[in-house]
Amino acid sequence: MVSKVNSLGLFGLDAFKIEVEASTETGLPIFEIVGLPDAAVKESRNRVRSAIKNVGLSFPISRITVNLSPADIKKEGSVYDLPILISLLLSSKQINCARLDDVAFVGEVTLSGELKPIRGLLAMALKAKELDINKLFVPFENANEGLIAKDISLYPANNITEIIDHLTGVKKIEFNEKPKIQLEPEFSLDFSQVKGQFKAKRALEIAAAGNHNIVLIGSPGSGKSMLSKRIPTILPKMSYEESIETTKIHSISGNLPKGIGLLVNRPFRSPHHTISAAGLAGGGSVPKPGEISLSHNGVLFLDELPEFSRSAMEILRQPIEDGVITISRVNGTLSYPCSFLLVAAMNPCPCGYFGHPTKKCRCSEFAIKRYLSKISGPLLDRLDLHIEVPPVDYKELAFANIEEEKSGDILKRVEKARSIQSLRYKDLPVKCNAKLNSFLLEKYCNLSNSAEILLEKAFKAMSLSARAYSKLLKISRTIADLEGSEEIKAEHMAEAVQYRSLDRKYWM
Repeated sequence: MVSKVNSLGLFGLDAFKIEVEASTETGLPIFEIVGLPDAAVKESRNRVRSAIKNVGLSFPISRITVNLSPADIKKEGSVYDLPILISLLLSSKQINCARLDDVAFVGEVTLSGELKPIRGLLAMALKAKELDINKLFVPFENANEGLIAKDISLYPANNITEIIDHLTGVKKIEFNEKPKIQLEPEFSLDFSQVKGQFKAKRALEIAAAGNHNIVLIGSPGSGKSMLSKRIPTILPKMSYEESIETTKIHSISGNLPKGIGLLVNRPFRSPHHTISAAGLAGGGSVPKPGEISLSHNGVLFLDELPEFSRSAMEILRQPIEDGVITISRVNGTLSYPCSFLLVAAMNPCPCGYFGHPTKKCRCSEFAIKRYLSKISGPLLDRLDLHIEVPPVDYKELAFANIEEEKSGDILKRVEKARSIQSLRYKDLPVKCNAKLNSFLLEKYCNLSNSAEILLEKAFKAMSLSARAYSKLLKISRTIADLEGSEEIKAEHMAEAVQYRSLDRKYWM
């Protein structure tokens, strides 16, 4: 007899429908799974066999063939354990139930019949709605993810016995809980804890307001990392759509916190400089999201930027521009979103004291040039703001009675600037100034006569590239938004220019 149940698989960020067919025939006892299964799917034979026996049912002694359709798409992972088991029980007539056309099963089964959580359930639940699948049986630990997808009946279970009892009418699964959403953070870090560094704080405010990439250059102990780690405290909250997209990425990669259905806090990723290019971009036989995708809608902080491998740094160039990374493998080509705020920190030389006002640099001129040359021109050109972080003066550290501005005060200005941008670009695919294309730059960057003259002088004097020219327009647009000005004035442009001049000091 042939039976069929529905399941769901993953390919990148998208889920797709899988039909699990089971056939039990007379013949030599054998258990085959076809339909391009990977090793984990093939191993489900042993898990399913043991689980069926350990819950008191009989494993069919016959020729068993399980087909995962469509057969031309690679199937991976343990997500198909539960649908294979249910299909086998239906095929061997050990359970009888009503039609299952609008029902899907996903979950990993242990040898004892317990259900273990799987990756990517949110994407599957959202896809199930599109496919008119109204009922979804899932492991209990995945329940919070599934609840985010509204208008679908969710049946979370701890073991296969609960599912079998529900299908046969012995005992229905009742689940009426609300999804658990990630709590808003109570930051222990605050910009008021950073003494001095007013220019760096101002630059980080501009970066947060317009989502501009930034590099901080300074000697050891000047506060580069301290400042960077406080950026999440001045970033606006994610929209619901951003939360869904971010949660899907973290769910698929297996990084979703236990018991959390929806992420509401912007990610802050800080990979070590030993990370490989594949670790940043993503990879695997079926590519998984890397650090740049896990930073989507949040911050990617690269401390000690020159210590990263050349290949890892260069992999950033295309995602910074496009907001999407495309990974090609034998099994297929996948694209993951990666619209992040890149924050990089670095020393000006190997010893860290080149340009220091009191400490002497021990590096040769050749060593300094070689160290700085690790940051390629094209990558540096894609970093909007270049900020020097000088050593903090003793008086700024010692006199605690000087009240520093709090993150909450900066956040209010950032949110006001972001709301201006949201209103301005409400019918456009871009949401912030950093993502403006050439057409939108011309339309929305209205320069005063004095600002236009200043921009022309800066372009010629600094030998700027076309990309640097557009970066200046975007930065000045953000500065004007922070001031509540629709027109970009000379003072806005002058401030923007000074944030693009540091590469002339170090790289020339």
